[in-house]
Amino acid sequence: MAQIESLFVTRLYRAALSEHGPKIAADELENSCLVIAEDDEAGQDWCEENGYPGYTSYASLTDLPWRFPIFADLVKSLDEHVKAFCEDLELDLDGRVLKLEDLWINILPPGGTHASHIHPHSVISGTTYVSMPEGASALKLEDPRHAMMMAHPPRLKECRQDLRTFVYQKPAVGDVLLWESFIRHEVPLNMSDEDERISVSFNYRWE
Repeated sequence: MAQIESLFVTRLYRAALSEHGPKIAADELENSCLVIAEDDEAGQDWCEENGYPGYTSYASLTDLPWRFPIFADLVKSLDEHVKAFCEDLELDLDGRVLKLEDLWINILPPGGTHASHIHPHSVISGTTYVSMPEGASALKLEDPRHAMMMAHPPRLKECRQDLRTFVYQKPAVGDVLLWESFIRHEVPLNMSDEDERISVSFNYRWE
């Protein structure tokens, strides 16, 4: 009898932020993101100069946990989630640790997108979701082998999720998603009629 196994598995971690660490009020986190975005003139200028839709603090603010206690609490929670994911991945850290490298706010308006990309200098990347209005974009993840499938036929439209070339994850407010940083991902068009999609993304490095 034929034996078929799954090899080279890609793992995706999904949990409620509240499962680990301090309790974080969703409305307080959302308000903090909006206040920071309004005050961050350097970030607003960077977004305008680079054609970035909406707002991101990625290029302007590197000390959110120091500025706002709620972000310090957020990092404590994320540290525990990353630790749990690391154990699932069975990573041999050789006595070292995975440590937060950067943490940034994303505010995507209706009609906004974030193009496909990877985070090449990190080990674990992820996002926690602060506001997800009706019609807000899912997260689109790509099979990392995709670029090597030059002569490969497409999958059936209804194939099971672990065989799909692209997987869409529709998170809820308060969810945290983690993946290995070599996974290409993007945020498709935000189809919300009026409201902004707000999230906080982050990278962890090995040190």
